[in-house]
Amino acid sequence: MEEKKETKKKKSVLREILEWVLTIAAAVVIALPIRAFAFEMVRVDGGSMNSTLSNGEIMFVTKFDYASTWLSFPWQDDEAREKAARITTGGNPKRFDVVICRYPGRGDTNFVKRVVGLPGDTVELREGYLYVNGEKYEEPYILDEYRSGSRNNFGPYEVPEGEYFVMGDHRNNSNDSRSQGSLPRNMIIGHARTVLYPFSDIRGIE
Repeated sequence: MEEKKETKKKKSVLREILEWVLTIAAAVVIALPIRAFAFEMVRVDGGSMNSTLSNGEIMFVTKFDYASTWLSFPWQDDEAREKAARITTGGNPKRFDVVICRYPGRGDTNFVKRVVGLPGDTVELREGYLYVNGEKYEEPYILDEYRSGSRNNFGPYEVPEGEYFVMGDHRNNSNDSRSQGSLPRNMIIGHARTVLYPFSDIRGIE
């Protein structure tokens, strides 16, 4: 009798473990397409988007308007990840959208930058001010102290078809298209919309 009870108990434990495994597997199966094609949360790492975004803030990033999903696996190295197939969906980024993008040679590391140049544009920085196709843009989100220094004179640079020119809002402290070159559409993986954390600083990203 005792043996039967012990067997029943073991079966009950195994069933519970199996149920937990199936629940977790189902959650992963549901979460992956949402993260790939609908939205995800991305943490800001570094100060290249000051003062629009601060280090450590967590953003809500949409994928349904435009995205590029990399079909790679966590255990692959950077080279293998960059060679993986990509699914590009939705429309295209607009000028001054804040986007999540990736750079050649950096695997699937995320960067947050602002799109300033569209395909076919000629981009130039003169004394910290942005000129696109000869037109000056004031960019009110750029602090005056970020307009000085040698990096704030750049170009003119003609953006190839199918590519986008991105820069950080902290123009003195940003690894962006001035050094990386413009990015193909499939290197832009989402549109940064809202700061969700810290809760005291919840706001839209403009």
